[in-house]
Amino acid sequence: METQYKGNNRLILGIVFGVVTFWLFAQTMVNIVPAIQADLGISSGILGIAISVTSLFSGMFMVVAGGLADKYGRVKLTNIGMILSIIGSLCLVLANGPALLIIGRIIQGLSAACIMPATLALMKTYFDGADRQRALSFWSIGSWGGSGICSFFGGLVATYFGWRAIFIVSIVVAIAGMLLLKGTPESKFEAVGEKKPFDIGGLITFVIAMLTFNIFISQGRTLGWTNPIILGLAVAFVISVILFVNIEKRHANSFIDFSLFKNKAYSGATLSNFLLNASAGTMLVANTYVQVGRGFSSFQSGLLTIGYLVCVLSSIRMGEKALQKFGSRKPMMTGTLIATSGIVLMAFTFVPGIAYNFLVFVGYALYGFGLGIYATPSTDTAISNAPADKVGSASGIYKMASSLGGATGVALSSSLYNAIGAQGNLEVAGSMGLILNVAFGVIALISIFMTTPKANVAAQVAE
Repeated sequence: METQYKGNNRLILGIVFGVVTFWLFAQTMVNIVPAIQADLGISSGILGIAISVTSLFSGMFMVVAGGLADKYGRVKLTNIGMILSIIGSLCLVLANGPALLIIGRIIQGLSAACIMPATLALMKTYFDGADRQRALSFWSIGSWGGSGICSFFGGLVATYFGWRAIFIVSIVVAIAGMLLLKGTPESKFEAVGEKKPFDIGGLITFVIAMLTFNIFISQGRTLGWTNPIILGLAVAFVISVILFVNIEKRHANSFIDFSLFKNKAYSGATLSNFLLNASAGTMLVANTYVQVGRGFSSFQSGLLTIGYLVCVLSSIRMGEKALQKFGSRKPMMTGTLIATSGIVLMAFTFVPGIAYNFLVFVGYALYGFGLGIYATPSTDTAISNAPADKVGSASGIYKMASSLGGATGVALSSSLYNAIGAQGNLEVAGSMGLILNVAFGVIALISIFMTTPKANVAAQVAE
């Protein structure tokens, strides 16, 4: 849809408010596990599902929502996402057991599925060149910065006001975001020619694959790896993956447009984005370990993450400037290396007393600094290389990588930590859970080196 409208600071702020409803409020669950468990009296396995299911559902439906945003309107999908965020948060406020907790978390995931690709598409539509890179920096502040604020904010609120208050604030922020977006012209791609049928088979097999994998990982230790249910889930996962691949090869309007991955820059950004988001398990393991293993309160564990918050917020604009000067490859590799180094420091759980507290504080700071440097170059590379008629879908796949990476990383980290911790050695459990996240960072670094072009793609687009 053609329009003379140019994005402004009000639009940016409205979009950021929408983004933080997920990355600040929904993701706060990762950092307040003991408080919720004590209040609701649910098992660690069920709570693990409640934590990861949000990222899982956002990842599963993000591509669909991206396509709907292209077709029906990016502003419309963003507002739908805000409404879903309000409903999901309200479910959590009213939860008195696992049912409403999990339902609310699923709705929050669907909210993120609508908001993330739609807002990225709005960024590309209404901002150009350096203005778009600036807007994306603030979008990154909302996402990566929100994930940094969530630990401190969640710990503070959970300790002094109760964990439910977090989601009351989330409702207020979502309403404010909708008010700020009011009056923004609609943006959508009006397709011409023959309408192609929706790939319902691809969606169903994809959802089955993701659900069976997540439940297999999170419940395998609890039920037993040889339990018929767990073995059945493994078989269902393999079959659904095979069916999904075969369906996507034949469908004219495939659920995931694999042609997007012919662009090397887009592929590199999306793959490394998945892997770095998988390292989100770092926060769950580190915060749970210092609370359960070292007796910290939610607020005290949140204080250890202040360095993360400050560094991720301050380095995002640095990543933007590095993108403009060097292109995407160097800041993406540098950021990944710094972030992984921070996780390494936190993995030294055998260090006693205040010395370990210092390692965690510095580790979080490095982790945040590295992610901030990485964020804008990666996001700009992904959407800059997307065709105009597929920017919503391309953004959906890119952000699907974020959510599925986070869900996978949290599920694997939680399972490993709980499995080892159940044997009584929380020190080893914490260390091994964090080393797993180091591995994600190392693989991400290798993927950037192998796939991201040396050419200054972002700068060329900006010119």
